[in-house]
Amino acid sequence: MSNWNLLIKRGEALLSRLEQVLPAAPVATDWKSIAFRWRKRNGHGTLEAVSHVHRISLNDLCGIDGQKKIVEQNTRQFVDGHPANNVLLTGARGTGKSSLIKALLNKYAPRGLRVIEVEKQDLIDLPDMVELIARRPEKFLLYCDDLSFEADEPGYKALKVVLDGSVAAASENCLIYATSNRRHLMPEFMSENLEAKRVDDEIHPGETVEEKISLSERFGVWVSFYPFDQDEYLDIVAQWLAHFKVAGAKSESVRQAALQWALQRGSRSGRVAWQFARDWAGRARAVRART
Repeated sequence: MSNWNLLIKRGEALLSRLEQVLPAAPVATDWKSIAFRWRKRNGHGTLEAVSHVHRISLNDLCGIDGQKKIVEQNTRQFVDGHPANNVLLTGARGTGKSSLIKALLNKYAPRGLRVIEVEKQDLIDLPDMVELIARRPEKFLLYCDDLSFEADEPGYKALKVVLDGSVAAASENCLIYATSNRRHLMPEFMSENLEAKRVDDEIHPGETVEEKISLSERFGVWVSFYPFDQDEYLDIVAQWLAHFKVAGAKSESVRQAALQWALQRGSRSGRVAWQFARDWAGRARAVRART
């Protein structure tokens, strides 16, 4: 083999290795979708269209009428081009926080609403996302599910900046909707209460607590979700069984089975009601298929 051929072969091997480490060309965003996920590959972030969007409706959500009214009003203002606020939905697990956002997407997608789901570790890319969608005609909700932070996480500061703390304002076509089990998005410790001071018979929280409160205060709308009592839980079960077109949704046998299901799981949440309804509906259809 000549020196020239050897040089070419080595060059091709070098290019092959470089191709493995260089970032791939960005994938074009499919703007026809109504929902997206922010995905990072080789350090490059892109919007990935969601192929199968959860088709839940507002009518499917039972027991949270007050919360629905508040969040839908804010979302309607946003879609209509009026001033609207970032929203923080907090409270017990399985009470419909994330389902409410999905239901609003399905209702208002024909009017231009879109959702971008963002994982906590990708919040540092929020400025890039805002820049990417700034000139789009649609209205985008940057959706962060089950959000909570430790004090030293980079996403914590990134979220604060985008919400209200940067010289560059967020674009008019995006809001942040976040769900969390923690009202202030960060763990709260007993020792922090010792920092509180008494001033003229008033209790003022210490600096650590104030710092934690400062993030949640940047959300203009707070909506709290609460655990369901037994009657509310059974109403949700009946709602989902009706959704699955199961007869006898409020019969005594369904009632007892649903309560036993909740007892085994230690919760009467909407998620548990949904899981029971799926199980009961599936069993009912299997019986009909055998007969």
